[in-house]
Amino acid sequence: MPWSVFVANVPYLLVGAFPDGPPGGAALTLLLALASAAASGLLGLAGGIALAMAGRLVRLPLLLVIGFFRAIPVLMLIFWTYFLLPMLFHIDVPGLATVVCALSLIGGAYLSHSVHAGIRAVGHAQWQAGLSLGLTRWQSLRYVVLPQALRIMAPSFVNQWVSLVKDTSLAYIVGVGELSFVATQVNNRLMVYPIPIFLFVAFIYLVLCTALDRAAMAWLTRRRQPAAARSSTLAKPLAGG
Repeated sequence: MPWSVFVANVPYLLVGAFPDGPPGGAALTLLLALASAAASGLLGLAGGIALAMAGRLVRLPLLLVIGFFRAIPVLMLIFWTYFLLPMLFHIDVPGLATVVCALSLIGGAYLSHSVHAGIRAVGHAQWQAGLSLGLTRWQSLRYVVLPQALRIMAPSFVNQWVSLVKDTSLAYIVGVGELSFVATQVNNRLMVYPIPIFLFVAFIYLVLCTALDRAAMAWLTRRRQPAAARSSTLAKPLAGG
């Protein structure tokens, strides 16, 4: 196989037509994943806090909405948003915005339950401790419960964000030039080298997902070390006494 033909297409697989055109390939996949991760994280926090704080009358319709977005496939939501909205409401939705919204809504629905479970896992005693200090229920959530819950729910966030990197490949249905889309273009142009092209694509996805997982675990480790150091410092005077 003439590897020079494959190597000549590697820049297009990595960044698309950039800088002569819009970014694409692996670069666009990363941008889609980062934007969707940020939006889904905010939606998940809002949904989880609402589930924890709302009364029964509000919680039931909220559970129905979250359950709806958890039940439908990402591909179907992208299809509905991109093709049906222009037909029903005469709204032209860009492909990039469609993909980010779909991934954010479904990711946020999954993370809402993770946030709710993390808040409940902290325990009722922590709420009582905050209230006994004169804090309101919202202040107790912000300053006492939520910082502890975030450590519990962090693995769920990382897992969901890693899944988002792979789910960006579904953007091909609306013609967004992410990694899988440009790989198909290169394969259709060369016609005879599908194995090295898609092995390279699989390697790029592996690198992106592994790097995100390692970066998240390193950040969590650094966050826990100061807390452990403070605990050991406070324990020394007690042991000496």
